[in-house]
Amino acid sequence: MFLTFDSVSAATPDHHVLFRDLTLSVGAERIGLVGRNGAGKSTLLAMASGAVAPLTGAVTRRGSTGLLAQNWPADQSIAGALGVAEARAVLERVLAGDGAGADFDAADWSLTERLDDALARAGIAGMAVDRPIGSLSGGERVRIGVARLLLEAPDVLLLDEPTNNLDADGRALIHRLVRDWRGGVLVASHDRGLLEHMDRIVELTPVGVHVVGGGWSTFTAVRDAERARVAAEAEQASAALRAAGREAQRQREAKERRDKAGRAFAAKGSEPKILLGARANRAENSGGRARRISERLVSDAATQAETAAARVEILTPLTISLPATQLPSDAEVLTLERVTARRGDRAFGPWSLHMRGPERVAVSGPNGAGKSTLLAIAAGSLPVSGGHARRADGRVVLLDQHVSLLDAEASILDNFRQLNPQLEVNDAFAACARFAFRNRDALRLVGTLSGGERMRAGLACTLAGATPPWLLALDEPTNHLDIASVELLEQALRGFDGALLVVSHDAAFLEGLAIMRSLDVRDMA
Repeated sequence: MFLTFDSVSAATPDHHVLFRDLTLSVGAERIGLVGRNGAGKSTLLAMASGAVAPLTGAVTRRGSTGLLAQNWPADQSIAGALGVAEARAVLERVLAGDGAGADFDAADWSLTERLDDALARAGIAGMAVDRPIGSLSGGERVRIGVARLLLEAPDVLLLDEPTNNLDADGRALIHRLVRDWRGGVLVASHDRGLLEHMDRIVELTPVGVHVVGGGWSTFTAVRDAERARVAAEAEQASAALRAAGREAQRQREAKERRDKAGRAFAAKGSEPKILLGARANRAENSGGRARRISERLVSDAATQAETAAARVEILTPLTISLPATQLPSDAEVLTLERVTARRGDRAFGPWSLHMRGPERVAVSGPNGAGKSTLLAIAAGSLPVSGGHARRADGRVVLLDQHVSLLDAEASILDNFRQLNPQLEVNDAFAACARFAFRNRDALRLVGTLSGGERMRAGLACTLAGATPPWLLALDEPTNHLDIASVELLEQALRGFDGALLVVSHDAAFLEGLAIMRSLDVRDMA
């Protein structure tokens, strides 16, 4: 085994416990980490690398680990990001005839071949390694991180959301890396296609750590069965509480009938007072014991019902229902006729697209091909430099992965009222509540929300107003969302009766939305 976690617990810097008592061994296998945002997946990977110490327990490393890096200073060279800058400098001095004795001793004669092979396997063959990192796209930076792992060849790969921001080719690269790695792989991801090929899934939850053998399909079957079991236990506990309450009421009513009969009997005066007093004392003592037993049973049943209900709340995802848009089936939603646009020194287009009624269209293409630009044109937030664009004015909304149309410094409620000024405060609170932001939750600052909460807030602020949009444009909406949030978003959008224009590299997400047309941005002239 390369890695062993023995009864490990983790907490945030402010001492909020993330998970407890994780025991796990990692050998030559693929293990997926899942859990809601903030569950501790990244912390667990940091523990595996040795960067973070566990709150309790121990982590034993019997092999090397390599964490997929994606962020470097913009002015750093690619060679520096690959960790070969000094080795290349030594080799260049030797080959140029300027090397000292120490250079000859340190020269890695296999470096050039290994470097070329790593860059080729990462899909960036021939890239000049003296280029600055700042000149690369996000997808290219991920490929640099993959190339570094291929050069280092650690025993265990540590991957934190490795397919974020990658196009189809980039995702395929990560899938091959995980599939073909001969050592261990520990990957935190919401990419259900990637998770399908895991040997085990480890779920971090507030109520414990769950380990399930197999890939994503197996895990979801076990998870759904567990949710059903917990829901059944909650219903049984609730039924037991109702039964205990009815029994307590029955005993109270029976005692009242006995007391009434005793008072009537005593009123006849046919028994000596001393006997009547003794009977009354026995009845009072017996009634007191029965009352205490009944109260204890009701209290125990209430505790069990509360515990069961709390487990249901934790394990069962939220559900939201989007309001109807009343979009006519023949209404023109969006028309782009050979539109072109510029961003900086780059020109995009020409693109043509026609959407009528509640169509669902997915736009694909490699990183940098202009997908986000196309969606910005569709929403009217970027002017065209050529061609013609028509849209249902005021009925098109763009939500990107950061939900940047919301003010991070304002509350959910304030954002809602800013976008829907015609609604009164009480109506705005009610609208937020329909998206599970109830009461004080609607007053939370957008900047403090998780990725899933922020996307839900964006849906609330744009769809719950008096005039919901006809067309919802989504730009990589599942990036930075945990799987529970992705599933919630899928569930909500499946019931949406408006039109969808979606850019996403998540094939499972697109399948869940029942996309009608898929278009490559390079073929839309």
